[in-house]
Amino acid sequence: MHPGESLTLLAPLSGPIVPIESVPDAVFADKIVGDGISIDPISQTLLAPCDATVTQLHAARHAITLSAAGGVEIMIHVGIDTVGLKGEGFTARVSQGDRVSAGQALLEFDADLLLRKAPSLLTQIVVLSGETSAIVERASGVARAGASRLMTVSPRRRAGGGAPRASSAGEAGASRPPPRATVGVTSALVVVPNPHGLHARPAAVLASEAKSFAADISVELAGRNANAKSVVALMNLGAGPGAELRIVGSGSEAARAVARLVELVRSGLGEDLSAANAARMAEPERAAAPASSTPRAADDARHVHGVSASPGLAIGPICKIDPLAADVDEHASDTEAELARLQKALRHTRLELKQLVAASGKRVEQAQIFSAHLTMLDDPEMITRTEVAIVEGKSAAFAWREAVMASCRELARLSNPLLAARANDLRDVGGRALRHLVGGGEAQAAPAGSIVVAESLTPSEVVRLADQPVAGLVSVLGGTTSHAAILARSLGLPYLVGASASLLAVEAGATAVLDAEGAVVLLRPTEAELDAYRGRLGARKALRERQEAAAGERAVTRDGVRVAVLANIASADDARKAVRLGAEGVGLLRTELMFFDRDAAPTEAEQTAAYQEIADALGERPLVVRTLDVGGDKPLSYMPLPAEDNPLLGIRGLRIGALHPALLRSQLRAILAARAPAGHRILLPMVASLEELREAKQVLEEERRRAGSPPVALGVMVEVPSVAVQADRFAAEVDFFSIGTNDLTQYTLAMDRTHPRLAGRQDALHPAVLRLIDTAVQAAKKRERHVGICGAVASDPEAVAVLVGLGVTELSVSVQAIPEVKARIRELDAARCREIARAALDLGTAAEVRALLAPGARPG
Repeated sequence: MHPGESLTLLAPLSGPIVPIESVPDAVFADKIVGDGISIDPISQTLLAPCDATVTQLHAARHAITLSAAGGVEIMIHVGIDTVGLKGEGFTARVSQGDRVSAGQALLEFDADLLLRKAPSLLTQIVVLSGETSAIVERASGVARAGASRLMTVSPRRRAGGGAPRASSAGEAGASRPPPRATVGVTSALVVVPNPHGLHARPAAVLASEAKSFAADISVELAGRNANAKSVVALMNLGAGPGAELRIVGSGSEAARAVARLVELVRSGLGEDLSAANAARMAEPERAAAPASSTPRAADDARHVHGVSASPGLAIGPICKIDPLAADVDEHASDTEAELARLQKALRHTRLELKQLVAASGKRVEQAQIFSAHLTMLDDPEMITRTEVAIVEGKSAAFAWREAVMASCRELARLSNPLLAARANDLRDVGGRALRHLVGGGEAQAAPAGSIVVAESLTPSEVVRLADQPVAGLVSVLGGTTSHAAILARSLGLPYLVGASASLLAVEAGATAVLDAEGAVVLLRPTEAELDAYRGRLGARKALRERQEAAAGERAVTRDGVRVAVLANIASADDARKAVRLGAEGVGLLRTELMFFDRDAAPTEAEQTAAYQEIADALGERPLVVRTLDVGGDKPLSYMPLPAEDNPLLGIRGLRIGALHPALLRSQLRAILAARAPAGHRILLPMVASLEELREAKQVLEEERRRAGSPPVALGVMVEVPSVAVQADRFAAEVDFFSIGTNDLTQYTLAMDRTHPRLAGRQDALHPAVLRLIDTAVQAAKKRERHVGICGAVASDPEAVAVLVGLGVTELSVSVQAIPEVKARIRELDAARCREIARAALDLGTAAEVRALLAPGARPG
């Protein structure tokens, strides 16, 4: 295909043509990967749709990428979730790097096998090069492999012809105009109405819209101009509220582009201006003042507040995790290979960010942040700087990092503090792409005893940092029930989430105090404050040593009521540590954690081996295995789910098993294959109805009979209010209940547990939640069913009294909490606990219940 010519793609398979929007996979349906067409195949040999080069053949042989004339890149993906088959059922007929002709066989697949093991055979033909190519015609009806025209792809038009002139890494993005044609269009002055000026989000909206026009467009301010298609260049203008801009365009669509961008600027570029307008109307006499940079009201110059995700106290130097910290080679000899590596890394990062946007659901602010990050990633000024450096002999990783850092320095120099703060966003975006460029690389180390501050932390990062070992963790993003928080609690690592982003600007190495129980970080502590906190640390250490010394003893109240204390775990290491700390078994094995941080689901054999290692570590102690609980706030990268407005009310927990029955059956077989000396129980998550329970029971029974295994105890998580309300009916059909207070609280109080502004208001001791717990406990007792609590409230020593008073006789807690919870039970009188529980049920708020249980008021 010569410049300006179209490329015709033939159907690679025979079968009905399906609009890509109808594919039951959000990654394809939402065109996150790119635009295209799907075919429901009736043939089993995949043919090349055009003359091309095989640029990538996936190791699982389910997907192949082709590079055709004119730079058109095409990906063909056979089936949905077929990557998990790891090549089973596929036979490649070509190799990576091969040159193929239209109609040539690329691979063959066993349709019968795929239909048994994958959700769908729908095959997607996607144009990856959407920035430079567009589908202008697409077929419908039934396709005939190698004969039917499937689609026509044409190059997107670019104004001015040729590539834009490259800037050197040292040039400021806003210091020069983009190339212009001889005839241009200039707007009248347009005033920036945004209360914070042209910061990241409005700049991203402007740049994104500008890219849709075949025109060279610049934005001028006080004699300086910026490429309108570059979000970094736009921010570098430093256009504050009330700034007067001119928009200048040249090219075939210049007039439409300028008119549209002027209209966008006047409307606020997607920002809600009602509050700013109302303020101006209410105070007409007040002169305009610059936006305040004062932190939120709860904070001051030395105190940064957040939400406690894992209790504890730490003193140490601040260590900031830098996303751009990586060891890279400066020079490279193969320019073409480095340019290709850059484009591949950008594609991966783009997909990653689009998935984060899709996973944001109704968390609009989060979605807007990641959308702005997407625009930053595609910034033409930054990409051009990188490409120029590569041509000059630098490696892609080095060139990209230097270009990002140069842009960050330009932003940091701006007088507008809001725009200057966007350098952190750019570092985050740049770091994402850098990780792909260096192939993951070695993670940044943190000094032992330090307090790590980061925008967000993943579960694997928490484990790595605990091993170093750091003293505590603080993140701007994250929730109290995230897997990172769960791991921090199990590791005994103090963790504060939801902290102000201002903490990211604090100087690394500065001494700080992390008081995760008081939910605050104290900066620049005085010697007197340090002495006081060191005294608290010493007292806590002595108390912990006494509790651990007695951890092997049973937990029995002063009037003789025994309460079993078990552990919530995710691995064999957790199990061994739990046994050392006095656990009487495992009340919750979170199997989903072995599914994270992987490119594909663990095999059946891998799962069985993991379950067996845990059972061996426990010896004669009981083991409760919860089936895969993902979706909602816990997505899997290799198992994309349909986009949902309310992910926490959608496909998650046991419902995943209905959508992916092979995955559920495989896990059940793996659990049944493990031999636990004390036997094991299977726990079903996110059950909401008797129909869901009965369907799962039938699947379990089928797999049990097929395996010839003995009967196994089956229970349900009581975490949806409907199950608690109908606990009497559910108790008739299961062997035990495990009450999951994390989700039960969020669904009862209608508060998204991942919402940073609501996290501090969620409390499982709310009387409404306690009443549901009471209902479930009483129903279980009538049927002589076992009932325990495995939610975070079970690990709260302050809450233990009311739980014992409600009749709960098993608490499954985080590993680190075992000695403390056991010690607390031994201090209690069960009869007095029952009185307190009755009183708590009649109170109106969680705060009133907490007051009832406070030292001096609680039972003892």
